[in-house]
Amino acid sequence: MTWTAPEATDVDGSTAADERAMLSGYLAWQRSILLRKCGGLTGEQLAQRAVPPSSLSLLGLIRHLAKVERTWFRIRFAGLGVEPLFPRRDEDFDDIDADGAPAAYARLIEEMRLADKAVADAALDDFFLHNGQKFSVRFLYLHMIQEYARHNGHADLLRERIDGVTGA
Repeated sequence: MTWTAPEATDVDGSTAADERAMLSGYLAWQRSILLRKCGGLTGEQLAQRAVPPSSLSLLGLIRHLAKVERTWFRIRFAGLGVEPLFPRRDEDFDDIDADGAPAAYARLIEEMRLADKAVADAALDDFFLHNGQKFSVRFLYLHMIQEYARHNGHADLLRERIDGVTGA
């Protein structure tokens, strides 16, 4: 039986909540958009490249965003001694295999959960140092919202190329 990515449920963020709820809600919404763009596609479809010579694919985006979630929330903010997912530059995009799609998808879901757990008790003004620069949890949320929003634009185009599906 061929694996297909599960259909994702939309997550709506509040438009009138406090700052923390809005930031976490908008990150959850951006995450759900990526999952929706992948929903119903097989591993082979997720692994399809955009256009030569680009290595961009939905599976690459799944792997990349799992890496980014882990790096920013668990490694940089929480200081956990977990290994980077893809230590070589562009490994997350370049070394893909359609058979690895179920594991990559599950890894992204788990990294999202662990990221939320890492900042659950943190204040927006809490900070961490990275390369000598101070970063707040507020910045972390804004950065991740931006990261997903940018890549969701890529996902729109990739999904349309695969099967013609368009829209949010």
